Amino acid sequence: MKRIVLFVATNLAVMLVMSVVLSLLGVNRFLTANGLNLGTLMVFSLVVGFTGAIFSLLISKRMAKWSTGARVIETPSTSTELWLVDTVKKLADRAGIGMPEVALYEGEPNAFATGAFKNSALVAVSTGLLQNMTKEEVEAVLGHEVAHIANGDMVTLTLIQGVVNTFVVFLARVVGYFVDKMVFRNGDDRAPGIGYMITVFVCEILFGILASIIVAWFSRYREFRADAGSAKLLGSPQPMVKALARLGGMESQEPLPSNFRSLGINGGRSGFSALFATHPPIEDRIEALRGTH
Repeated sequence: MKRIVLFVATNLAVMLVMSVVLSLLGVNRFLTANGLNLGTLMVFSLVVGFTGAIFSLLISKRMAKWSTGARVIETPSTSTELWLVDTVKKLADRAGIGMPEVALYEGEPNAFATGAFKNSALVAVSTGLLQNMTKEEVEAVLGHEVAHIANGDMVTLTLIQGVVNTFVVFLARVVGYFVDKMVFRNGDDRAPGIGYMITVFVCEILFGILASIIVAWFSRYREFRADAGSAKLLGSPQPMVKALARLGGMESQEPLPSNFRSLGINGGRSGFSALFATHPPIEDRIEALRGTH
């Protein structure tokens, strides 16, 4: 979840900075020189929208390592690290992708995969996950992350983010143009005024938040796909069901450690906030897996 939030936040920041810089360079004045040129505006929106998304994708591995303090296992120094690398290699071979980098980081039970390319991705696992799960459950989680890579989820997420960015930039300027002309300025003055600048900036933030709902929806959808991918790689959905039950603090075949039980990672939200959740409720994920029998 943290990785997706970081991706979206980085993308939004890049997009806003680009918009401000290009505005200062006179792009907005050019777009409205003879009224709002919608064709030119769409091209401009595509450039700004996809630049932020693609840049976020290209730096995703570096940002993920930095934000979690993950250490890439170059040469395994313990039996656990050796097992971890060998397991990822086995799953990657089954999925038909290149061997990802394998990293460890200190933290609560979790894992993630990221990277711009299928054959040079990153799979990172927390120490908390290794300490609180059985090897079968950890393998299921690793299968889930490898499935994310094999499915090309980060690339698809980038494309979706780029499309919604494009409409955010486009609609913000359309609204800004009309607010500026109808509320703040004389309609005979073609140059964009302060009303345009303020409205565009505010709309980009507001529309960007709304666009996050679409990105979050896709993120939830891809979690179901990755769960199913793990079941396929391991030949059974049961290991992933057990791993999810343990993550959710549900009843499992083995009692949960007290420090793990208190984490309350249930993956679900209620009400309006559920629209921004990047993961579905664990109960729904387990139900979907059990339906794959």
